[in-house]
Amino acid sequence: MLKIGLLGCGRIGQVHARSVGQVDGAVVTAVADAFAEPAETLARKTGATVMETEELIASGDVDAVVIGTPTDTHYELIHAAAAAGKPIFCEKPVDLSVDRIRDCIAAVEKAGVPFLSAFNRRFDPNFANLQSRIVEDEIGHVEIVTILSRDPSPPPIDYIKSSGGLFRDMMIHDFDMARFLLGEEPVSVYAVGAALVDPNIGEAGDVDTAAVTLTTASGKICQISNSRRATYGYDQRIEVHGSRGMLRAANVLENTVEVASGAGFRAAPAQHFFLERYEAAYRAEMEHFIEAVLDGTQPTPGIRDGLRAQMLADAAARSLAEGQPIAIADA
Repeated sequence: MLKIGLLGCGRIGQVHARSVGQVDGAVVTAVADAFAEPAETLARKTGATVMETEELIASGDVDAVVIGTPTDTHYELIHAAAAAGKPIFCEKPVDLSVDRIRDCIAAVEKAGVPFLSAFNRRFDPNFANLQSRIVEDEIGHVEIVTILSRDPSPPPIDYIKSSGGLFRDMMIHDFDMARFLLGEEPVSVYAVGAALVDPNIGEAGDVDTAAVTLTTASGKICQISNSRRATYGYDQRIEVHGSRGMLRAANVLENTVEVASGAGFRAAPAQHFFLERYEAAYRAEMEHFIEAVLDGTQPTPGIRDGLRAQMLADAAARSLAEGQPIAIADA
């Protein structure tokens, strides 16, 4: 039984605690948070012990740690967990600084501990199915990947100001998905963007509507479209066009009932929020992490995948600022 210590008891921490509870072979034994109330609430739900952060990382009653705290705390927590020899499950992004991520890589690899970068969308059943069929050569050589990701509404402005911006906060999932589906590293990024949903987002120095084109060395293309507004629900779609056909993953709807009338055919809206849309993905990524730790293998995506996604996000932000394509350096 893998004993897991949960760092961060907010919304995403609660998701991960619920996922652990649904996976055989693991249990949450300790929780820690900067605020007492969420830690005590989650401890009651899981039967875990509330500890201070340093105590949890050092505890003999914790075999592995899940980091679900704000991004600016990840660096110190990763170093501390690695030094303690604890396997690490870390929310994205690893850090907002590529140089600091490289420092984390050095610490993790020196310690030899398993590390999972929590890009949960790789574990979505539909997206995972699509990627496996690419690998099985069902549509031949991949030529164009199209990823659409649109939120129902923007987050609070205070969150926008500390998030690192749309490319590093929202689109970073899509950058990882692009790498997952292309099977090659992008070598060039070109981004455009605007604040069309909320002028306050523009005043905060960010965009809420953006499109990015990624190109690989062999000429494969990925188009990513993001918006902070979708009036019809949480919009998550992928299309991959290849030399022998096309694969498409559509939205997950609130239900599968369709009504037909003189006005035409009408289906249910897309599921409204990421927590319900990716519930199965959160559970599957936790199951993968637990199995990897128990088997003594390295989980995927790892910390270097977190670095690659951050490099693409940085390049997109720079491309938007400079109005030109940006070449991607080697990791």
